Amino acid sequence: MPREAGDDPGATSTRTARDPAPAVTRALGIMTLLADAEGKPLPLSEISRGLGLAKSSCANLCQALEDGGMIRRVTEGFALGRRTAELGGAFAVQFNQVREFFGLVAASPTLHSEVVQIAMLDGADALYLARHEGRAPYRFGTPLGSRLPAVFTAAGNALLCGLGDEELEGLLGDRLPASSGVDGLALTLPALRDRLQEARERGYAVDEGHSIVGLRGVAVPLPAWAPGDPPLAMGAAIPSDQADPARIAAIGTALREVAARLENPWRARTAVG
Repeated sequence: MPREAGDDPGATSTRTARDPAPAVTRALGIMTLLADAEGKPLPLSEISRGLGLAKSSCANLCQALEDGGMIRRVTEGFALGRRTAELGGAFAVQFNQVREFFGLVAASPTLHSEVVQIAMLDGADALYLARHEGRAPYRFGTPLGSRLPAVFTAAGNALLCGLGDEELEGLLGDRLPASSGVDGLALTLPALRDRLQEARERGYAVDEGHSIVGLRGVAVPLPAWAPGDPPLAMGAAIPSDQADPARIAAIGTALREVAARLENPWRARTAVG
């Protein structure tokens, strides 16, 4: 392939080895920028600056993504498209527990009216995959696809409960100590270990209002259904002014009951055998 003047053959070789599909990587970069914008459309000039691309190259990539429904053109620039929601849903429902989750929560006398969500661990964050809206006269919680720091959320703590001390330190050692942006809670690694041990002994994790203003959370872990599946957590969001100890305990118990029904019975029999 002809080489442009000024190109360094060694650098070109390194780039090729490192990134076999630059156009795909750049397209993913565009979608990541739009996702990180939290719903705010981005103009083409801002996208091109964010990726360090020429505006014309960025425009071609955006056109291809728009044609595929991955992004959409709006007055202010570009935003994520409906196809991303379809793909997110397809990712979530490949897990047996997510498919069964909706029916079991809807049938629970305690949980059917609550906002109940499923999350997985994505690095040091809890990534929210599925949501039961409930029938209560309020709508809140974490939008699907959102990430929150696992150390401050109930679902995140439930997920972290499954990690050993070395795994926990490897994942969070350079992120702690940290302070909650909601109530200023200062959390060190030893303090987190104490919180996780309390959650294990209690049977569910509790967020006392450290992750979202005006909300508390209760969550339980869901062990992986099959080899290769990620561990999940199931949690409920409660308005802080309604989160008395009795309600938290009742929701925690109900979550544990549903979680028990979301365990793979074959894996349980194998473990016993």
